[in-house]
Amino acid sequence: MGDQEGGLRARLVAVGVALVAEEGVQALTLREIARRAGVSHGAPRRHFPTRRELLSAIAREGFARVAAEAATAAADDGRGARERIAAVCGSYIRFAREHRGMYELMLRHDLLESGHLGLRSVSLPLFDLLTTLLIEARTEAEAETGARAATATGARSGAGSDAGPGAGSGAGSDDGPRTGSDDRPEAGSDDRPEAGFDDGPESAPRPGAAPPRVTAGALWANLHGIVQLWEWGALKLATGEDDIDALLRAALDAHLGPEQR
Repeated sequence: MGDQEGGLRARLVAVGVALVAEEGVQALTLREIARRAGVSHGAPRRHFPTRRELLSAIAREGFARVAAEAATAAADDGRGARERIAAVCGSYIRFAREHRGMYELMLRHDLLESGHLGLRSVSLPLFDLLTTLLIEARTEAEAETGARAATATGARSGAGSDAGPGAGSGAGSDDGPRTGSDDRPEAGSDDRPEAGFDDGPESAPRPGAAPPRVTAGALWANLHGIVQLWEWGALKLATGEDDIDALLRAALDAHLGPEQR
């Protein structure tokens, strides 16, 4: 393909990107793109024999932009994995809301299933990025849980050593541990440790047990649902919430466990 022909192909795609932004997916016809590109209506078919192939090339530009914005949002600049996941999800939601036509085009099943231009594989890097960050978030959460458990154990040990001789035995008793009914817990009590002395993962927020890639899929589906229902007005009506970021925070809490604030 010569430079001139390559230039025409790129121009047709660029015109398509601008057209979908202005008028939506329904405006993307070969004839209209050719007219705006200043070529004959048959010229696009030299590069894109079918409309589906041209649409795939335009959608590919959308995926490239989403991936670039997600990579920027996920930059390892000292933030924790959870914060970076929130930034990636936020960038995805912003793109979907600000570029409705392109977003709709990118998610068309006929384009993804056709395999034109490897469109399916182009859509996977964002998914892989989310999966990687989820693995990091789980690792960080486990380390934080271990650190809290160690701190709580140390606090209990210190409290016991400060109690002095005889601590733990009955007041005024020199006959060793009490036995009998006094050992039974009072009605309504339980065996849970006091607040601030929870050790081990059972009492700490934990990520879901699903494999990271499955969790990434569920989170992605959640983001898509938030965007669509928000734009339709259904979520505002159902929740009374005016801030879409509140829905994002709730989704992250659901998939990653409540954030320690």
